[in-house]
Amino acid sequence: MPNFTQIIEEMKEAQQQGNDNALDTVRKKYIEALSEYTGRNTICYYSSFLKNGQQPNIDITDRDKNYFMATVCGMDSSKGLDLLLHTPGGSVTAAESIVHYLNAIFDGDIRAIVPQISMSAGSILACGCKSIVMGKQSNIGPFDPWIQGLSCHNLLEEFQKASDRIKMAPHEQALWNKIIEKIPPTLLLRCEHAIEMASLIVKKWLTSNMLKDQADKEQNAENIVSLLNNPSHTKDHGRHIHMDDAAEMGLIIEKLEDDQDFQDLVLSVHHSFMITLDNTTISKIVENQIGACMVAQAK
Repeated sequence: MPNFTQIIEEMKEAQQQGNDNALDTVRKKYIEALSEYTGRNTICYYSSFLKNGQQPNIDITDRDKNYFMATVCGMDSSKGLDLLLHTPGGSVTAAESIVHYLNAIFDGDIRAIVPQISMSAGSILACGCKSIVMGKQSNIGPFDPWIQGLSCHNLLEEFQKASDRIKMAPHEQALWNKIIEKIPPTLLLRCEHAIEMASLIVKKWLTSNMLKDQADKEQNAENIVSLLNNPSHTKDHGRHIHMDDAAEMGLIIEKLEDDQDFQDLVLSVHHSFMITLDNTTISKIVENQIGACMVAQAK
């Protein structure tokens, strides 16, 4: 199968032959080839966050539900779904709603494929599937929630640290009060609820789908959640969790390298999307193997 450079040349050749939609033509060809090889439906969810992480329409939002509704239309749901994910994350509740919708359509027969990166709420999407396909280059990430650009865990930890220091060293009260005054009490409560909600959502999906046949599914799900929703373990919200680490946590991981033809097809699809995003003003694409394609523009 072609590598990144060869796909660029293929697109250039199509343009030279007068194909005004060369990017779309090549991308669709590889999506169709992947779906034909697996015998499964394929939906690709791609964000241009690596090109510009500050542009609009790159995160997971409720708007995406409409994109999935459009791309699911006309599919034979009995064939299951392969969901290719490339996203920085976004709304936890939007991810929950998307997982609920897709699992209802495909009766839980969804396989997440992460060719490169699916972070934060993107990891929640992956955890809602029956398995996650990852290669040596693939990463998921922690899903510890943030509010107003701040880590919920860190806010609660800082407030607790300030409270403890005031008790232990009353002479430092004036210093720590300045920190406490910047944290509205309602924000702390929202943080507690957000952390609890994220954990409950992921544990529910894991026990009802990915881990459902395991005798100790409750404990295994709890362990996964305790690691992915815990900055004390991951240290950074942007921490890249690789294939072997994800499997060690207890997630059901399929190795992309186990099937060379499958790997070539997945990476060809991935490269064609990355080339499209790098050479257009598109910020997000949701596309399937039967020709439906929904896009959001960065401008």
